[in-house]
Amino acid sequence: MNSLKKYIAEFIGTMVLVVLGCGTAMLVGCDAANGCGYILTALAFGLVIVAMAYSIGNISGCHINPAVSLGVLISGGMSVADFIAYVVSQCLGAFAGAGILAAIFNLGGVKDQTGGYGTNGLAGVHDSAVAGLLVEAVLTFVFVLAILGVTSKKANHGSFAGIVIGLTLTLVHILGIGLTGTSVNPARSFGPAIVAAFSGNTAAMGSLWVFIVGPFIGAALAAGVYKFLEAKND
Repeated sequence: MNSLKKYIAEFIGTMVLVVLGCGTAMLVGCDAANGCGYILTALAFGLVIVAMAYSIGNISGCHINPAVSLGVLISGGMSVADFIAYVVSQCLGAFAGAGILAAIFNLGGVKDQTGGYGTNGLAGVHDSAVAGLLVEAVLTFVFVLAILGVTSKKANHGSFAGIVIGLTLTLVHILGIGLTGTSVNPARSFGPAIVAAFSGNTAAMGSLWVFIVGPFIGAALAAGVYKFLEAKND
């Protein structure tokens, strides 16, 4: 039962992330030329992490991101079985969140400023998959490294961890939005892309692999580097 509660918490957390993060992008736009919408989108994603960290963090750890779960797995913080269940729960939550956005925007006749339910793309890097992979790997590396550091038993940051993680996600969005839309989260990219495809917009499907592979590479590197650095301090 405790494991089931963790998976439900991850489902809910990822769903909320997509609804509030991608929903903000859809409503206000997130292109670099529109500074207000750009910053609002970055803040929305960061603030969701803060809210969820203090809501479900004590239940599941509030990964709500397969890349974060991979980093925790490599660091020895969870089992392979839990990792798989977390990723499934996160992807289902992202899909549900994107479905909620589709219902709200379609039923309400609200214009989607992103054109695809907040999907990620490579327009900012001139459709270069290699550049997109590099962007996502670097940003995820920074994000996951911060998470592993602030949640380490040696860190003793206690109740401030959620704020640090949320601010770090905001930070990577500030750079990444204009380049790839900032994923750093395979589930967050998967859900909107699938719902957009169901709606007839398949543009994001061609580059979806970039936003799965890139974050996983960055997370694996972050976990490896952090294990090395932490071991040197023993």
